Amino acid sequence: MILIISTPNDAPANGVEVRLRARGLKVLRFDTADFPARANLTMSYRPGVPKYTLRVGDDTHRFDRLDAVWFRKPGQPEIHADIKDEEIREVMQQDASEFLSAVWDSLDCRALPGIPSDMKVAQRKASQLGRAQALGFELAPTIVSNDPREFLDLYRTESGRLISKINGALTLRSRMGSEFMRYTNTVSTRDVLHAHSISYGPLVLQAYVPKRVEIRVTVVADKVFAAEIHSQSANRTRFDWRRYDLGTTPHKSHELPDDVAQRCVDLVKISRLTYGTIDLILTPDGRYVFLELNSAGEYGWIEQLTGLPISDAIADFLAANASSNEQTPQVHYA
Repeated sequence: MILIISTPNDAPANGVEVRLRARGLKVLRFDTADFPARANLTMSYRPGVPKYTLRVGDDTHRFDRLDAVWFRKPGQPEIHADIKDEEIREVMQQDASEFLSAVWDSLDCRALPGIPSDMKVAQRKASQLGRAQALGFELAPTIVSNDPREFLDLYRTESGRLISKINGALTLRSRMGSEFMRYTNTVSTRDVLHAHSISYGPLVLQAYVPKRVEIRVTVVADKVFAAEIHSQSANRTRFDWRRYDLGTTPHKSHELPDDVAQRCVDLVKISRLTYGTIDLILTPDGRYVFLELNSAGEYGWIEQLTGLPISDAIADFLAANASSNEQTPQVHYA
């Protein structure tokens, strides 16, 4: 059995699930946002009882092991509405998350992108830059710091041509329910005047690298899929292609040099992952400069715009150790 952990409306996960079921494989879908309010999960250490039991509604699944698990898009655990006290709800949510982490760490099977504890470590920008550099990737002059003096020193060295981005994958949700995300920005003279404010928390500060195109690399085990993002075609995406302007930002498949492709595979592997997305810059003079690795990076829009068979590669990885079932259950989104 293959376990896919994701939300019901996750289109890339739905596409991979259809592929797996077409091969006659049993797929169990679980949305962790259902736990513990709408789902029951048990780890058992009783003789003669399967180790894991998952109940969602009228469906019960008992199993001792899985062939593979895909931590695609885990939702935040939701506490039952009967619990009204906000402090108690917060404690219970933390406890539910800790229990889920223990379950995932105990699964003895192939995992994509990897077990969540390894995914969390791999996300840390300050250390992933070191791993990338050790493998031979070119890096832009970079500091991760909350020291105003170090910031100003790099600013002077690079003649003021710097970009800044946050150290983690932080998003802020306002009281009105809208979401704010901090994108990559250029460092302005106003930022220099307020250099002391960096002491409130660390930032990634990096020399600006001229771009011919940006390269989004998706690694699935030993398979590499590279796409060009022509971010310089639109002002909106010039400094951060995540300010999507797909109508004026062409996407094309890209052939990486063999040594760069191998570094991408090696970086994912030494990060204890089986999947990762890597952002590179291809400079006007043909150099590949490393930006970052994302252990749970999106790929759906890249596949749609370029035709790169990423979903097929994910299905191949998940199905590698699985055997087909004579009776395949219908598609079910928990």
